[in-house]
Amino acid sequence: MAEARPGGVAAARAETAALQPTEWAAVKALWLENGVLRLTTRVRPEAESGEALIKVMKAGVCGTDAALLAGMYEFTGIPGHEFVGRVEAGPEALKGQRVVGEINVVCGKCEMCKLGRKKHCSDRTALGIRGRNGAFAQFLTLPLENLHRVPPEVSDDAAVFTEPLAAALDVLDHIDLRTTERILIVGDGKLAQLVCRVLALEGAEVDVIGRHRRKLERLEGVVSHVLGAKAAPARHYDVAVDCSGNSAGVLTALDALRPRGTLVMKSTSPGLATMDMARLVVDELRLVGSRCGPFPRALELLAAGGVNAESLIDARYALDQGVEGLERSRQAGVLKVLLDIGV
Repeated sequence: MAEARPGGVAAARAETAALQPTEWAAVKALWLENGVLRLTTRVRPEAESGEALIKVMKAGVCGTDAALLAGMYEFTGIPGHEFVGRVEAGPEALKGQRVVGEINVVCGKCEMCKLGRKKHCSDRTALGIRGRNGAFAQFLTLPLENLHRVPPEVSDDAAVFTEPLAAALDVLDHIDLRTTERILIVGDGKLAQLVCRVLALEGAEVDVIGRHRRKLERLEGVVSHVLGAKAAPARHYDVAVDCSGNSAGVLTALDALRPRGTLVMKSTSPGLATMDMARLVVDELRLVGSRCGPFPRALELLAAGGVNAESLIDARYALDQGVEGLERSRQAGVLKVLLDIGV
């Protein structure tokens, strides 16, 4: 559990984790199987020892969800990993509390876990992505150590953005802004929007290149320059962050880097980008991957009003219309789609 809960993880685990009686015997959920997403009814999940049962209030649709729907990754079950909910059952101190949850459920025993690299656990599951049912349902379960209380200053809508905002903040751990003059963001989607806002808050000079006018308009006044679909200046940037979701974006980012520049990969692009590997050596470029990030910092930023995440919401759908909501999220020009699941 997050640090805000008195006593920390050990104290929470010492409390009773017995489920409380509830009228929910079956729950509505979006089920993905063989590339087909449908609304169905599933048996309500049961929290294991050390876990909490969470009643989902709102969930956000991510590019990863669209990729699962398109069959880019193998997954059968309930998708969804961006959510805010209330603890229905678990330790008494948590019941009724609003929470968000880190998506990687780890073993705590493997070499990566022992090295403190838990998000790379060799036996991990990932909420709504890998081996674990997710947030497009009325209920989900997560370990107590994955949960973070939502500050009262953060609305339900904003809380849904905790996971992607944390992922955007992770970029800061891979670059040195003290020696960085110019940064290029490749892409204009949901994650790119958050990365731009995080870097701009740090005072960085940020340019963005993208293909969607409506999305780019939301970055006017946020970043230094909105380049639109123009070609970015070659060999001009100290850092390029690829949020494009396609292999062409990787090459655009690479071409924009100065010698000794850094390419930060934020999207898992389908297919392969054929790049000049000699250029990596000759120009001494750094290529780094960046995935999940710090939830506490994301919640602090939302509570302080540093990022107006709610301005990125384009549409809302009830869970019953969730299939339509996911299809809407895949349309050009659309940013965040929320599923209103319960209260």
